[in-house]
Amino acid sequence: MAYATLKLIHMSAVAIAFFGFAARGLGVVSGAAWVRHRLTRTLPHLVDTVLLLSAVAMLWVMRLSPWALPWLRAKFVGLIIYIALGVIALRPSTAGRAEGSRTVRLLAWIGALAVFGYTVSVALTKSPRGALVWLP
Repeated sequence: MAYATLKLIHMSAVAIAFFGFAARGLGVVSGAAWVRHRLTRTLPHLVDTVLLLSAVAMLWVMRLSPWALPWLRAKFVGLIIYIALGVIALRPSTAGRAEGSRTVRLLAWIGALAVFGYTVSVALTKSPRGALVWLP
């Protein structure tokens, strides 16, 4: 498969993943019932799989190791932090948890969105500094 096609698939999956995560985060914070639906919990894994496979395929086509360039390492570290914050943000609430748990989930969701933005800026700038490269 051509690199341009893989990049289009990857960027499309990034957009879908972002909007899906943002919507689920809003749903969790507001206590919406739809976030517990089987499809809502399964579909993101499908999108994330496409995202990961397209990234690996692009690296394969370019014959690059994910550790070859500093900006790729930064994206990988950002991905790990995003996943960790996302797990905290989207974990199901239980009756035994205090209201502070909702605050923690909200902060984790906001943090995950910020890390997502950083990771996208790293991809766009090809710099581990991400959007900070535009600052003087």
